[in-house]
Amino acid sequence: MRHKKAFTLVEILIVVLILGILAAIVLPKFSNASEIARASMMADDLRVVRVQLTVFKAQHYSISPGYPNCDPTAAPTEADFINHMTMASNVSGATAAPGTPGFDYGPYLRDVPENPINGKTTVQIIGNAEAFPVAGDNSHGWVYKPSALTFKADSPGTDDKGRTYFSY
Repeated sequence: MRHKKAFTLVEILIVVLILGILAAIVLPKFSNASEIARASMMADDLRVVRVQLTVFKAQHYSISPGYPNCDPTAAPTEADFINHMTMASNVSGATAAPGTPGFDYGPYLRDVPENPINGKTTVQIIGNAEAFPVAGDNSHGWVYKPSALTFKADSPGTDDKGRTYFSY
């Protein structure tokens, strides 16, 4: 009688056990990768926006975006900030569609980026006389104070290295 060659039940169980152990070791590394990617994306978004804020200010008589008609004595608004960053502007801060004659600056951003940590795109504007928050509270995507040209992520929590998202 000839014996057929096949795996025994014990051999199959050992292989399944080894694969299970390997999966338990590798899986946490992959789940942490998405957190690291979101934090990296947020840091890059902050870098891009901060550079564009500086460019706008350099092209508009040292006035930060967000003030109506680039008047630093007026109360800054989210709508003015978004218009200044996503539309074309002239030197006095008036905005128009890109390509409009006489509006030679911008747009500086295609749109306000989504905060990768909390998924929000809204911008909390901090007025000239208001204190900047000391931590993110997740009420908006971003926090911006035009008078100080400070732009931060409105996200509590820390990255994989223990650095707070608000300190990025």
